[in-house]
Amino acid sequence: MSSRLVSLCLDANDPLRLARFWAEALRWDVDDQVDGDIGLAPTDGTRFQILFEPVAERKVGQNRVHLDLTTTSVDDQHESVAHLIGLGARHIDIGQQPDEGRVVLADPEGNEFCILEPDNSFLAGCERLGAINCDGTRRTGHFWSEALGWPLVWDQDEETAIRAPDGTGPLITWSGPPLIQKVAKNRLHLDIAPPLHVDQHAEVDRLVGLGATRIDIGQADPNWVVMADPDHNEFCVLTPR
Repeated sequence: MSSRLVSLCLDANDPLRLARFWAEALRWDVDDQVDGDIGLAPTDGTRFQILFEPVAERKVGQNRVHLDLTTTSVDDQHESVAHLIGLGARHIDIGQQPDEGRVVLADPEGNEFCILEPDNSFLAGCERLGAINCDGTRRTGHFWSEALGWPLVWDQDEETAIRAPDGTGPLITWSGPPLIQKVAKNRLHLDIAPPLHVDQHAEVDRLVGLGATRIDIGQADPNWVVMADPDHNEFCVLTPR
């Protein structure tokens, strides 16, 4: 039995400000605050939350993971960009070409994201949160397909993508090599959990068999296990739920 994706977690120096920004960006709702963490509740059928976790460390280097947001029209794209810049986003250059339809922005803490063109066919049928876009190898795409039990919806030319079996929520995509150099712990990571009848440590063992490794990032909470996928990106295995 596969684990369930519980949360996409973002490190934040100011969790409340960042949560409010992303609530506007995604058109989701700000949820309750628990022990300094602030969640976003989806409004579009997505089956996991986004969780902002307080950290002291500032962002270093380009993130290996970013969000792709869809738009419904050229006006929607332009209005989205203008609205988010008004909330603290800024234009950035990550090597995109001038003729690309996407607009690349950074949120108030420098996390990259894209506002996509309305005729983007790859994410047709997705809601506002179109994709969790990862810099990663084909092997890692296959790892996550097995870890979550999400089928591959794209597997071509080293690029892979998976989506929940019921077709809800965003795609998770891996763009193939070369990978962005990893200079620090990722600021975005996934929290997953086995179902209630599956032992947490048995699930950890299954994930190790798929290519993950257990890692130590100085965690002190015994209720979750920190691991890394085949591309050395951190994720957490929570207690069964």
